[in-house]
Amino acid sequence: MKVGVLISGRGSNLKSLIDACASSDFPAEIVLVISNKADAGGLEIARAAGIATRVVSHKDFASREAFDREMTAALKNADVDFVCSAGFMRILSDEFVETWRDRQLNIHPSLLPSFKGLNVYARAIEAGCKVSGCTVHFVRAAMDEGPIVAQTAVPILEDDTPDTLAARILTEEHKLYPHALRLVAEGRVTIVDERCVIRD
Repeated sequence: MKVGVLISGRGSNLKSLIDACASSDFPAEIVLVISNKADAGGLEIARAAGIATRVVSHKDFASREAFDREMTAALKNADVDFVCSAGFMRILSDEFVETWRDRQLNIHPSLLPSFKGLNVYARAIEAGCKVSGCTVHFVRAAMDEGPIVAQTAVPILEDDTPDTLAARILTEEHKLYPHALRLVAEGRVTIVDERCVIRD
C-alpha cells in the first residue's frame, strides 16, 4: 500500500511510520510526505530516508478547498493509495475528506471521543481524569471524529503536568500509529456502521 503522509511540524510520528515501513514484512511504504510549512522538521526526516517531499503552503491559496485540491493532486501524482495525517495542523475541507474517505487515518493524543481539539493534556488533568491516551481513527469531516482503529491508555499521575503527560502519550503514539496502519494495510479493518471491526 502506497502511503502519503501530511505533516506540519517536527515529524516524530512520521519517523515512527518510516521506521515501521523499513521492515521487510511491513505491508505499506511511504512514497510522499507533504507539509504545509517549509520549515517543518519532518521534511528533513523524510529526505534522509529517501522519501519524496512536497511543500504546499496554505498561504498560497485563496481557499481551504483550493489548498486541499493541490494536496490531492500531489498525492495522486505520486500514486498514493492511502493518507496518514501525522501532526498536520490544518482542518481539512469536506471535499478532501470525501475524496479520501476510508483511506485516511489521523492520530490524536486523547482517548476519543473525549477531549477533541487542542490543549488535551491540560484539559484531561483539569478534569481529574485518571487515564488519558491516544487514538488512531479514520478521518471524517468533523474534527477528531471517525471510526476508531486502535487506542492506547496512559495513566495520569498525581504530579503530572501537561508536558510530562504529553511526553508519555507521545511514546505510545509512536507504537500505536504503525500498529494501526499495519492493521489497515493488511486488510484486517472493516468499517461497519461507522465502527471498525478488526479481523483476527
